[in-house]
Amino acid sequence: MSAVGTGGAGQGAPARSPGPRARGWSVRVRLTVLTAASMCVALVIGAVLLTTVLSRGRVAALDDIVRDRATTVAALVTEDRVPAALPVAEPGEIVQLLDADGRVISSSPNASRTLPVVPARELDDLRSRAARTAGTPGTAGTVGTAVLVTATEVSAYDVGARVAVVTTTYRGEPATVVATVPLAEVQGLLRALAVSLVGVVPVLTALLAFAIWAVVGRALAPVEQLRRAAAQVAGEGGPGALPVPRSDDELGALARTLNEMLDRLETAATRQRAFVADAAHELRSPIASLRAGIDVARAHPATYTSAELAADLEVEVLRMQALVDDLLLLARVGSAPVVRDRIDLVAVVHEAIGATRPSDVQLDVTGTGTCWGDRAAVQRVVRNLLDNALRHASSRVAVGLADGSVQVDDDGGGIPVADRERVFERFVRLDDAREREAGGSGLGLAIAREIARENGGDIHLGDSPAGGLSATLSMPTGAQVPPSRAIRAAAS
Repeated sequence: MSAVGTGGAGQGAPARSPGPRARGWSVRVRLTVLTAASMCVALVIGAVLLTTVLSRGRVAALDDIVRDRATTVAALVTEDRVPAALPVAEPGEIVQLLDADGRVISSSPNASRTLPVVPARELDDLRSRAARTAGTPGTAGTVGTAVLVTATEVSAYDVGARVAVVTTTYRGEPATVVATVPLAEVQGLLRALAVSLVGVVPVLTALLAFAIWAVVGRALAPVEQLRRAAAQVAGEGGPGALPVPRSDDELGALARTLNEMLDRLETAATRQRAFVADAAHELRSPIASLRAGIDVARAHPATYTSAELAADLEVEVLRMQALVDDLLLLARVGSAPVVRDRIDLVAVVHEAIGATRPSDVQLDVTGTGTCWGDRAAVQRVVRNLLDNALRHASSRVAVGLADGSVQVDDDGGGIPVADRERVFERFVRLDDAREREAGGSGLGLAIAREIARENGGDIHLGDSPAGGLSATLSMPTGAQVPPSRAIRAAAS
């Protein structure tokens, strides 16, 4: 016997399963790294902003100091009240009064009386810039003067400084007031802050990462329990349940939803096994009849004509077709969501009557009503109830309608109370011979109840006023219907 292969390159070679996927970082690791990295970036940005704000604030304060000092001394010069030692207050602050050639006229006690605080070339540039700011709106200083506040690296200090320059006149001669204050304090503060932040940011990041690792691990512990339980269910097969956390939160809702999914999967598997078992059991009889007819026709071709064979085979084929259709319908119940609409029960009943087999039994319809459900499904349920009633009625079937209710009464022999639930099981025939002659498969009431429950309704059997059986279909009357109850074990 030749092997069956598929076309294409590499025919005959064993199929290779895809290799295992490289396992990436776990959710716990990703959350920890992402959060810690974000926190680290936020701390760095905050540190940069903090140092920038502090630096600008402190420099602005120093600018106010040198501006005020230069303006005050310029006012003293203008009034010709220059003291022997110009006043200063801040540590390292220096103020000098220079003539047009850059020589020192007067200075603060902590400054040289001969060496200008800024070189002549730098002083000339500062003077020209101060002259250009004269009359600028918002410029501080006395009338007729201009104050220039700027930074300078060329001074009597080893570090940069803030310098304020005021051009004025002293005893009729051009003069310049220069006030400076060093930036050493600001730079030292920023250096100390940077060093502390360099040590603080990694420590805070590490502490945060540890806290997130612990919190996320504790939060994901129920998820790991769910995963292990799910892996156990998948490995062992069959029914199973996942542990539900005691806390009523998202994880608890997830566990309950997964358990519902497992129940549905188990129900689907049970339905599949039931379908296979039912098909294997119920199809044996019609197939055996077909095969027996063929064997008889082959053994006695003269006495068993083709017309007789076709007539006999047609009965069994139709019976087998009806059985297969019913089994497939039962297998599909609950496999798709139900589309619910408002249904006119009068129209549904008359359509079901038109689809039933001809009968001499009188059929009466009274009342009106509506319900909510799938129209085709409700029509199928009503048709099954009518078929069952017409098959067993003696002379009359009465259908009563109301909102959410269809009641089918017949005057037949009825069903004993002890058997009224059993008849909803598959392939149950209380009168086997009559059922088979009438074409029944024993699935009509089972199909009707499962479809009704899938649409939020149910079927109940009782005593008919005419002496037979009363079958009542109850359906929801509002758009908000209860969830489907058709998902249940097939062999319950």
